[in-house]
Amino acid sequence: MISEPELVGEDVPGALPEVVSGFERDPVTGRRRRQGLLWGVAGALVASAVWATAVFAYGIGGDRKPDLHGYRVESDSCAAVELKALAEVVAATDPEPATTELDGIEHPALHRIRCTVTFTPQDAADAAQDGEAGEGWTTGYEASVTAELHKETDPRPEFEASSTLTEIDGVTVTQVEQVPDLGDLAHLLVMDDNTMHLKVVEGGAVVTLTLSSWMGYNGDEGAEETPDAPPDPELLAYRADLVTDMRDVMKALKAD
Repeated sequence: MISEPELVGEDVPGALPEVVSGFERDPVTGRRRRQGLLWGVAGALVASAVWATAVFAYGIGGDRKPDLHGYRVESDSCAAVELKALAEVVAATDPEPATTELDGIEHPALHRIRCTVTFTPQDAADAAQDGEAGEGWTTGYEASVTAELHKETDPRPEFEASSTLTEIDGVTVTQVEQVPDLGDLAHLLVMDDNTMHLKVVEGGAVVTLTLSSWMGYNGDEGAEETPDAPPDPELLAYRADLVTDMRDVMKALKAD
């Protein structure tokens, strides 16, 4: 008696299908189990290699500390901050010497200083020299340099996140530009209070150069009406000068 032939691929309780999503799969055998084990080991080795590369390249994980690239951030570092390019374009007078702010930090994990430079407007300087108050609106500028040296942890992830901020200390960020060929990564933030921040990260160093402007009126206190203030200065016109001074500051902070 001839029995009916068995159907290939017939469903059998407990059996795995031979075709999944259009890709052929070998029967479940001891050999397939060994192949799966080999693939698992290979995947683990690849993952370990990727992680090791990330640790080497970015200084993350393990005990690897960020490369300081020769930066030195000390209490006397402000003496190296001159900002000659900005001084030339925003004021003809010599800028006041950089002063060190009180928010400095000197800790085994982080060194930070903040230096401020005030630029005196030419017309205000002339009036002071002549002993006259002068009359009319004057525009002044102030620049500050904040230098941070991160000795234990890589500051780049936090630095990258800062470029996505839409508000800093209650002030709206109106524009963000990436600046090429400056440190490891650099971006320029333009604020709606007529302030610009140029921020650079290089290894464990984070340097920020900020430029802001202010306007004041000199005139007779008894005057009936104060003339309308002129438009605020267009700080973006000083973008290139900001980058030039940033390069000089970064070089100075590496000097012995």
